Amino acid sequence: MGTTLTGVPVSPGRAAGVVVTMPAPVPEPPEATVSEADVDAAVERLRAATAAVRERLETLAAGATGTAADVLAVTAAMAADPTLASDAERRVRDGLHAPERAAWDAANAIAAQLEPLGPPLSERARDVRDVRDRIVAELTGVRPPGVPSPGHPFVLVAEDLAPADTATLDPAVVVAVVTSGGGPTSHTAILARALGIPAVVAVRGAEDLAEGETVVVDGGAGRVLRDPSADEVEAATNAVRVEREFDGHGRTADGHRVELLANVADPEAAQAAVAAHAEGVGLFRTEFCFLGRDTEPSVAEQVAAYRGVLGAFGGRKVVVRTLDAGADKPLPFVTADDEPNPALGVRGLRTAAAHPEVLDRQLEAIAAAAAAESADVWVMAPMVATTHEARSFVDACARHGLSRAGAMVEVPAAALRSRWIFEHAAFGSIGTNDLTQYAMAADRMLGDLAALSTTWQPAVLELVRATCEGAAQHGRPVGVCGEAAADAVLAPVLVGLGVRSLSMTPRALADVAAVLAEVSFARCRELAALALAEPDADAARATVRRELADILDALAL
Repeated sequence: MGTTLTGVPVSPGRAAGVVVTMPAPVPEPPEATVSEADVDAAVERLRAATAAVRERLETLAAGATGTAADVLAVTAAMAADPTLASDAERRVRDGLHAPERAAWDAANAIAAQLEPLGPPLSERARDVRDVRDRIVAELTGVRPPGVPSPGHPFVLVAEDLAPADTATLDPAVVVAVVTSGGGPTSHTAILARALGIPAVVAVRGAEDLAEGETVVVDGGAGRVLRDPSADEVEAATNAVRVEREFDGHGRTADGHRVELLANVADPEAAQAAVAAHAEGVGLFRTEFCFLGRDTEPSVAEQVAAYRGVLGAFGGRKVVVRTLDAGADKPLPFVTADDEPNPALGVRGLRTAAAHPEVLDRQLEAIAAAAAAESADVWVMAPMVATTHEARSFVDACARHGLSRAGAMVEVPAAALRSRWIFEHAAFGSIGTNDLTQYAMAADRMLGDLAALSTTWQPAVLELVRATCEGAAQHGRPVGVCGEAAADAVLAPVLVGLGVRSLSMTPRALADVAAVLAEVSFARCRELAALALAEPDADAARATVRRELADILDALAL
């Protein structure tokens, strides 16, 4: 009888394989110094190493698409961070530290500042340390961080994965991922889902898994089986993830329409969404043309960038989110770098208070791109918290001829006051990642808090219901564009709460559609009531999985 370890299910599917653990991290360099005569040469070595790391990450980002490209671009931007570079150089010049030691200490100082700030900014501490290790490896000639390549398929086990490592996973080689840390909305979870790799995070006992032992991973149930029998290994090996196709029409078994849309971050991701037959785009992240710049892109540059996505969805709905700067996406032309708690600071729509011209130019660009293409363009603002903010944004959109203006519901205040928000907003889109972290006060990167950091929390489901009920009073549609939309088991619950569209990574569309097609709308409402009646997230998830067991088994989910 094997031993079962349990964790948080984040990416469905079953797989069996031998354990391969992430290699030991790059060792901390000694407290070495350089002579005054060698300072200039040491600084040049530091600059060259930093540039090499940045170029490598940028090359990886250029070859990736969608979420992976976005994550790699953020990590590359960390490598180019002038704060890190200038502090490291100062340590070489003023303290005569060896360049590898200077890079190590400068990165640690930045990470220490980020960690107490809460998500999403605290998540950037992992990126900073990843960049640190890569720079030190470049300077010292040791093996840089990265996923092992044992020459055969394997189950990757780690405390957690740096975003840059997760973004480069090959599903043909890494058959499953198991981590002792992280949560359901961590980068590891998001990217594993996007790649279709079964994954379980926050697994208690994962650190005891030994290199070379065989395990069976059930990403849908959140279980890792040690010492499995030959039959259990064979069953998991044969349970090849079913490659379903979405027919482009989301609906329940009795024909209740549920729009199934895709989240996209750039034109390449839009093409992947088209290939997956997405009905449209429920979240178009526009940050891709702002990130990594010291100045705002021109209106013409923005128009060209937006048309690359709108052009892929002629005649179909595309929901464009205006710039979501701040917190983990600081931009020098709209955000300050000295906020004591950026996660609760000037981010999203709030940046328009001090820089209304940036929002105005973006709306001008969106309107021009919409006029040049045939997509049905809707526009929404992130981080709306008050009725005044919703009304001001709708008015700003109207001045540019954008009639479909909505609000993202990420702040509990907006959910609780949705009746008044939707007097003005034409639609709503629930960002479950932020809504969950703000409602539960839980850092999504901490494995110890993973049970809190999930939309399955009944308190979060209550906020979803409140949002939909407030919107329904004005006949406004509400969708979900957070990671919860990709959970095929949660999908019927969200529909039962009143959600009318789900926007997700394209890979999840077929699974979500398949589950919805097996349940009636009335059954969705029953499942929602059952989930709300449970005391916690684990019980809610277990109850719904039990109610859907026959369907999930038949679909191998």
